[in-house]
Amino acid sequence: MVLDELASRHRAEFAGKKRHYASARMEVDGRGVLLLKPLTYMNRSGLAIKDLLYEKDIPPERLIVVQDDMDMDPARIKIRKGGSSGGHRGIESIIMETGMVDFIRLKIGIGRNPVIPPERYVLMRFDKEELPRFERAISAAADAVRVIITEGLQKAMNAYNNKIIE
Repeated sequence: MVLDELASRHRAEFAGKKRHYASARMEVDGRGVLLLKPLTYMNRSGLAIKDLLYEKDIPPERLIVVQDDMDMDPARIKIRKGGSSGGHRGIESIIMETGMVDFIRLKIGIGRNPVIPPERYVLMRFDKEELPRFERAISAAADAVRVIITEGLQKAMNAYNNKIIE
């Protein structure tokens, strides 16, 4: 949803489809940016990242991965560089396929529902009451990606880390 927001803001379309991903090219303040949406299951998204990184020879420090996080409060944003997967299977796949851990992660909290199994919960749509808040969080996350690209990781972390969107 964050990538769709970025693409919409910059009039980019996900037209290029490769084996494991769809991509869209855009510019952010004169900087070329390539958005990538894995076409695999989330727990195999590392295949798409690996294909792109090797095909385009992109260094890990230029990779920004946007992910959900069930262990964070809903609509909370956190940005960090490197670290473990934290149990997120998509991040585990990226680390396993690429051998890299030193990439930027932008996390958006989705919380947990104790009565719904996690593998089902992460695929559900936001309910009508939650949707406006998550739409604001998605917009803020897209803003944060722009700040990372144009002003740097530290500035984005200072502005957005632990920000809970109401």
